[in-house]
Amino acid sequence: MVEYEVRLITGQFLTHMKILFVHDRLGAQAGAEANLFHTAVEMKRRGHQLFIAHGAGTGKEESHWRDLFLECFQLSPGSTVGNIATAIEATSPDIIYLHNPPDQSLVSFLADSHTPVVRMVHDHKLFCLRGCKYTPWSRRPCHRALGPYCVFPCGGVISRSSDTGRRFGWVSYRKKHRELNDHKRFARLIVASHYMRSELLRNGVRTSRIAVHPPVPPPTKTSVSPTFCAENRLVYAGQIARGKGVDVLLRSLARVKTSYECIILGEGHHRAHCESLSKQLGLTERVHFRGYVPQDELSSIYEGASMAVMSSVWPEPFGATGLEAMGCGLPVVAFDAGGIADWLRDGENGFLIPWMDQEGFAAAVETLLKDKAQARSFGERGRVIAEDQFGFGNYIDHLEDLFAEVFEQELEVFA
Repeated sequence: MVEYEVRLITGQFLTHMKILFVHDRLGAQAGAEANLFHTAVEMKRRGHQLFIAHGAGTGKEESHWRDLFLECFQLSPGSTVGNIATAIEATSPDIIYLHNPPDQSLVSFLADSHTPVVRMVHDHKLFCLRGCKYTPWSRRPCHRALGPYCVFPCGGVISRSSDTGRRFGWVSYRKKHRELNDHKRFARLIVASHYMRSELLRNGVRTSRIAVHPPVPPPTKTSVSPTFCAENRLVYAGQIARGKGVDVLLRSLARVKTSYECIILGEGHHRAHCESLSKQLGLTERVHFRGYVPQDELSSIYEGASMAVMSSVWPEPFGATGLEAMGCGLPVVAFDAGGIADWLRDGENGFLIPWMDQEGFAAAVETLLKDKAQARSFGERGRVIAEDQFGFGNYIDHLEDLFAEVFEQELEVFA
């Protein structure tokens, strides 16, 4: 680690640091990638030197990522340890900011390194063999810690294979257990919600190693004032995966009598099934699948909307897309799944519906479509909550403070 200038402000250390980001992808894709990119943009603006060690490219906005970092290091399958060692030697980082690791060998190497590691835990893969924290046949949330139950009767060791030539793959319980134990040696584990904090505690992570910092999106470049127009536009933004419950959303919307248009933004392995279901339910004139939309186009879509809908049935680690819509002045209707309750307050900035309650979801949508005054009021309250309690600037401030605290503690260890 290298020395750097430190100045004391309001009793806390503010530093210009060398930060090595580590992630299994390069480019835009989902919430984890959006958080990493926006965080890096602001960290760079504040004077920090940024590098990234990354896995495969996503094919979306990769050039923006490459321009953002001083140097990019490819993490090739089978060579991740050698690649990350090269990156650390070349950059001498003060902090390694790990997002989604490409494999367990890299995690073990980082746990043994002398550079402090801070991990942003975006999802459940750290403590769930399936990575979704629900049972596949019912999608009912799981409340168990990682243990033998995950092998049998859950059967989490059998998963969908990423190999296009195979339908199923194998997840090693022993390796997952080792990965969790390696994470317990990291300086900090950041989670987005109190729900995720409780999951880490359930899995034996010490309280002092956990920090709750919601990965909030940055403010929109232009002020968005939703029109709440007569088209009654609903917007879903996110991956179209089974845990995101787009099929449940469609079955809920089929119960709504008031006219509306629902725009579904995103891609995923469940899209074909959901498009077929939409036809079966007679929703082809009301529901439109638009595919992936760049982040900077979302604001204009939200401006012409009446509400945002989130249908996640898996325990959402946070649900940043809902918060983003809330920050644009839209009310949100969502199921009470995971960390969503940290920002969605029932009857204040939207409706928080009991898990899988399709009738309740439809009724909430109907209520806001019929009562535009209430929808506007919810939206205005939501914008205030987003600005006051989930401001992007405050998020970065807290992240800087955390990095400085971790680095200072590491200096004391080696003093």
